[in-house]
Amino acid sequence: MELPDFKIPHAEKIEWMIETHGWALEVVPERPLDDPPGAAYAYTIGFPEALGFPEVLLFGLTPSAASGLFGLLADLLRGGTEIPVGAELTGLFDGELRCRFLPLDAATTTALMITGLAWRRGRVVDAVQLLWPDRNGFLPTEPGFDRRLLLAQPVVGTPA
Repeated sequence: MELPDFKIPHAEKIEWMIETHGWALEVVPERPLDDPPGAAYAYTIGFPEALGFPEVLLFGLTPSAASGLFGLLADLLRGGTEIPVGAELTGLFDGELRCRFLPLDAATTTALMITGLAWRRGRVVDAVQLLWPDRNGFLPTEPGFDRRLLLAQPVVGTPA
């Protein structure tokens, strides 16, 4: 028995996710042949419209982990939680580990969030990078952070 062809155009997948969840997840694979090599990342499409919060970009975690974090974040925002940009936060990750949302400039947003830009027909919106800690609890902007993880989680946002 032959299975039907389930190939759906990418733009239609994005629209379906937004219609279903209010936002979409876009996954960008690593680019090991680039100079310097590009880390894998994921980002949201539709957070500003659905939740009144900037789009969120996250490096170095699996698509499943990113989706779970973005879903948790969406639930918190829908529930009325105010999430400050730039400040250290606890509670998003297990074990009271800290995280931080750093603002992205328009050039970075345009370069890294191409599908979101296309979905908005070229309109750039506010976006942030979600920083996660290493196994010792340090964020990538802090002394003590495991520098080997900077390849997986480069800091592209603007620290305060």
